[in-house]
Amino acid sequence: MAAPQIPKTQMAQVFEKNSGPIVFKEIPVPEPGPDEVLINIKYSGVCHTDLHAWHGDWPLPTKLPLVGGHEGAGEVVKLGSLVNNVQVGDLAGVKWLNGSCSSCDYCMSADEPLCPEPILSGYTVDGSFQQYCVAKAAHVAKIPKGTDLAAIAPVLCAGITVYKGLKESEVRPGQTIAIVGAGGGLGSLALQYAKAMGIHVIAIDTGDDKKEMCESMGVKTFIDFAKSKNVVKDVQAASPDGMGPHAVILLAVSERPFQQAAEYVRPKGTVVCIGLPGNAFLKAPVFESVVRMIRIKGSYVGNRKDSAEAIDFFTRGLIKAPFKIVGLSELPKVFELMEKGAIAGRYVLDNSK
Repeated sequence: MAAPQIPKTQMAQVFEKNSGPIVFKEIPVPEPGPDEVLINIKYSGVCHTDLHAWHGDWPLPTKLPLVGGHEGAGEVVKLGSLVNNVQVGDLAGVKWLNGSCSSCDYCMSADEPLCPEPILSGYTVDGSFQQYCVAKAAHVAKIPKGTDLAAIAPVLCAGITVYKGLKESEVRPGQTIAIVGAGGGLGSLALQYAKAMGIHVIAIDTGDDKKEMCESMGVKTFIDFAKSKNVVKDVQAASPDGMGPHAVILLAVSERPFQQAAEYVRPKGTVVCIGLPGNAFLKAPVFESVVRMIRIKGSYVGNRKDSAEAIDFFTRGLIKAPFKIVGLSELPKVFELMEKGAIAGRYVLDNSK
């Protein structure tokens, strides 16, 4: 097969300072290093983390200038000199974890997301809001031929992240889990994975559009936290035995839901924190948490095995999360909607526009 023609320049969304102007402009196409590949990004999902990267409101500083994005799906067009696990023409995904050291205790224990020297797409290195993106070959997600790249793009972060959270919750088929932020990008995928895993769901969010979307995905119980007079009692009442869900997955972008979860989860239940609201803190009543044996834990992104499993759910047709396609040039508009909490599902950028 003839090598694809790679241009010298490309279009990208770039900002030079946190919260500064996001400029859609022409930049050079990067060159892959010896252990890297160059991927022609066809579609890129937009994650709330991208908004945090732009604002720079996390304690980890961003690379500047920066091309954001970490849910990029496309085709491998060039290999570094040491790469032998990927071929030109393969479909591949750029994930949040672009690379790791491979030699620390965490990397050797299949916990590479906890590597103390991570390379993060769209944060510490340029990400997928450009037409050609470089990624470490060992960490790219392998995507089967014929896959709908627009549909799988959100799985590369949102899907893998919530799938990992569900595994961390240790909820078994037939049990119940509450998903807070169920109508958002991560939540819409969490609903799908939970259903595929045989888990009952209590969806928590606000807005008629999000309620409609959750119900269209098979959710029978939706609690609108803005309309509820007592979220804690309503969630407990929605569980089959009135004792609360076996676990809670927190995908919210504000602090309050993180304070409520330990109150309504059932005794010996698990609260899994995934969402990362800026400058927020976890608080839980100590006495009740002790005597009810509540577990509160964090869940980060999945490792490479989790990623492959999450993608397998998608390729078997079990994950069909809602998304809307807009051009790469429209990224600032997507951020505006995200800041207003006005997005149901996920926005995916067509990087050719």
